[in-house]
Amino acid sequence: MRIPTYRAYTLSNLDQIPQISSLSARQRRAIEVVGRVLPFKTNNYVIDELIDWTRVPDDPLFRLTFPQEEMLDPVHFVRLQRALSTNGHERALRRIADEIRLMLNPHPAGQLEYNVPSLAGRRLPGVQHKYRETVLFFPSAGQTCHAYCSFCFRWPQFVGMNGFKFAMRETESLVAYLEQHPEVTDVLFTGGDPLVMKTRILRRYVEPLLQADLPGLTSLRFGTKALSFWPYRFLDGQEGEALLALFRRVVDSGKHLAVMAHFSHPRELSTPAAQEAIARIRATGAEIRTQSPILRHINDDADTWARLWQEQVRQGCVPYYMFVVRDTGAQRYFGVPLVRAWRIFKQAYERVSGLARTVRGPSMSTTHGKVQVVGVTEVAGEKALVLNWLQARDPDWVMRPFLAQYDEQALWLDELVPFNSAGWEFDPGAGEYDRNLAA
Repeated sequence: MRIPTYRAYTLSNLDQIPQISSLSARQRRAIEVVGRVLPFKTNNYVIDELIDWTRVPDDPLFRLTFPQEEMLDPVHFVRLQRALSTNGHERALRRIADEIRLMLNPHPAGQLEYNVPSLAGRRLPGVQHKYRETVLFFPSAGQTCHAYCSFCFRWPQFVGMNGFKFAMRETESLVAYLEQHPEVTDVLFTGGDPLVMKTRILRRYVEPLLQADLPGLTSLRFGTKALSFWPYRFLDGQEGEALLALFRRVVDSGKHLAVMAHFSHPRELSTPAAQEAIARIRATGAEIRTQSPILRHINDDADTWARLWQEQVRQGCVPYYMFVVRDTGAQRYFGVPLVRAWRIFKQAYERVSGLARTVRGPSMSTTHGKVQVVGVTEVAGEKALVLNWLQARDPDWVMRPFLAQYDEQALWLDELVPFNSAGWEFDPGAGEYDRNLAA
C-alpha cells in the first residue's frame, strides 16, 4: 500500500487545501472566524479520502472537522468577525478569542475540581482519577491530534491556554501514585491523542508501567482517533512496525491492551488504510473498542449507528459506547436531546445482532459519573425518564437506576428535574472517595 506524505492543515495554510476553493466566501469566512475560538486542524487523508466534496457543506465528515458558523453564539461570531474584517491586531484577536472561550465550558464534569489527584501533597496535573479502578494519563508529548473533531471537549488542550491544560512529563510520579493506589487496574493514555507521538517517545511512558511491580495493574488503554484520521500511523514502515511491536510487548507482558478507537461515521471504517490498520492491530493481540458521541448533523439517525456497529463487528472491533456530546463549546450545533438520542440508540440496537449489543448508551459523562438514558416509562400515569449509573465516583451508585421528569428538550442531566419531589436519589456533593483521593 502506498503511504502518502503526511500534511497537516490549519488556519495558517487553509488556502493550500485544493478543494477549499469550492466553498462559498461565507463558508470560508466561518472557518476563519470560528477556527479562532475552537481549534481547527485537518490533514490530507481526511481531505482526500474521507470527505465527499460533492456533498459539502452537508457532508458529515466535513462538518466533523471544519468549523461551522452556527457553532458559536451569534453575538460572539459577529464580534470576532468584525475584529477580523477591520484587520485587528493579532494580540487583540487572541484576547477576544480567549474571552469567548472562557464563556464556554473548557473543563466540564468537574475535571479540575475533583479529578486531579495528589501525591505527597502535590497535585498531578497530567493525571485524572475519577473512577476507583481507572486512571487517565495525559502525556505531555501527546497533546495534539492528527485532526481536530469540531465537537471535541478537550479543545483547551490545543489552544495554548496553559491554565486549562492537562499534561505530564514524569512517568515516575504516575508509577508512584499507582503504587499508593493498588485499587487501580486500568491506565488510559489520552490527550489529545497519545498515538501522535513517535513510538520511541510513547515507549518512554509505557515501559516504566510494564517494569514496575504493580500487580493490580492489568490493563492499558490508548484513546485515539488515529484509526479514523491517520490510519497510516500503523502502516508506515519502520515507525508503524515499531508501534505494533510496542503493542505486542504490552500483550506479551501479560497486560491487556485496548485501543479505544473513536469512529463517528461508517465512512471512517471504509478505506483500505483503515481496514488494514485494524487488522494489523488485532494481530498483535490488542483489542479495539469503539466509541463516539451522537452528533446532530453527523450521525443522528438509527441507520448510521446500526451500520457503524455492524461494520465494527465485521472488522473485529467491539462496540463500546454511544456518548452524549458535552457542553464544552459547540453543543449548540451538535447537541441531540436525550429522549431523541435514546430513541435513535434503541432503533439502532434493534437492528443489530448480539455481537454488537456490547455497546452502551446514550451515556452522559457527568461530574459524578456516567449516566445512561435507559428509556421512558410511566409512573402513576406520568411519563418519566429512566436513568442509570454505568460508572460513578461512589461505586455504590453503579447500576442504581433513578427517575427524571420526562423532557423532550433536555440535552444534559442538569437540565432534567428529579421525578420525585424529594430530589435526586444520590448525594450531589463530592463523595468519600473524592476526599480519599484529595488526601
